Amino acid sequence: MRVFTIGYEAVTVADFLAALKTAGVERVIDVRALPLSRRPGFSKTPLRGALAEAGMDYVHLRALGTPAAGREAARKGRQAELERIYSGQLELPEAIAAGAQMLELAGEKPSALLCYEREPAGCHRNLLLKWTAPEAEVTHLFA
Repeated sequence: MRVFTIGYEAVTVADFLAALKTAGVERVIDVRALPLSRRPGFSKTPLRGALAEAGMDYVHLRALGTPAAGREAARKGRQAELERIYSGQLELPEAIAAGAQMLELAGEKPSALLCYEREPAGCHRNLLLKWTAPEAEVTHLFA
């Protein structure tokens, strides 16, 4: 299985869509706990509309997002704390079900996991794939 990841930090919607199209992505799987953004165009509803206009699907899997404490740890660069908090999140029944759904969706068509951070090393989407799809071929767009 091949999976893409993409963070929208410091990019425009146009550049974001162009990167997805160039990579051949057909579905964006939003793994943010809160699909809201101060960056114009990246909150759930406008993003879904822009993706649909570009011919791409949008799916939000809230249960795969990082809890508030994990987001704070990530902002402060406390990677071990982020990993501890997020591993607990992934043990919840709703996260287990959402993880299975994510893998099924990614297996159907080229998909990209979406979060804010441009660099995947400090983002939970990297951990998510490491723990749920360790054999996947992962391509980080914008990394």
